[in-house]
Amino acid sequence: MKLVSVVLLLLAPLLISCQQLVLPVDCSDIYQNDNSRPSGVYTIYPIGATSAVQVYCDMDSQGGLWMVFQRRLDGTVNFYRGWDQYKTGFGIAAGEYWLGLESLYHLTQRKRYELLVDMEDFEGNAAFARYSSFSIKTECDGYALNVSGFTDGGAGDSLSPHNGQKFSTFDKEQDSDVARHCARTFLGAFWYNRCFLANPNGVYRWGFDSTLFAVGVEWDTWKGDNYSLKTISMKIRPVQ
Repeated sequence: MKLVSVVLLLLAPLLISCQQLVLPVDCSDIYQNDNSRPSGVYTIYPIGATSAVQVYCDMDSQGGLWMVFQRRLDGTVNFYRGWDQYKTGFGIAAGEYWLGLESLYHLTQRKRYELLVDMEDFEGNAAFARYSSFSIKTECDGYALNVSGFTDGGAGDSLSPHNGQKFSTFDKEQDSDVARHCARTFLGAFWYNRCFLANPNGVYRWGFDSTLFAVGVEWDTWKGDNYSLKTISMKIRPVQ
């Protein structure tokens, strides 16, 4: 009996090392591995073992399992950035950040996702917009947006007019406006059309301010032009 115990002890590390390591792709995988996990920052692997990235997981809103890919909270991170940074991501998952278009593309190719956009104004009011289908295309296709299936949570639909549009930054213009460079005109980066009803990556300002037209963090169908939101987050989870 003692010999058997010694052999098992010696073999234990080998047996453990041969177990398949399951790397979570998104927040739903994290929850499935341990359904006691609270909202917070976790590491996911959108493309495989070498693609580790931190994200904020919202385990509470509307059933939880949401992986945040864009978040504005307090203006501590500059979102007026070029193409390369929007491609790879920036900021910190515990605060304001952008996950990165390349990671977002790979995620939405692996699973079917829905989208939730939560927002709050400076008067303490909250609203949301929800979409039953969300994905983006490859970089060669300009990371073009595919979004549909709107459900109103009081915010109105500011995103559907951007459907089919390529992503634009100040150094890579891909919008549909022939007269203006939307990213430069409105100091942001997004799937601009002509130019936007949503500008969540605009300049962080404090509520209504018409000093410079429509350059704030905006969701026009809720608060209109020139009202910059206090918070906004865009988050996805696999379709249930």
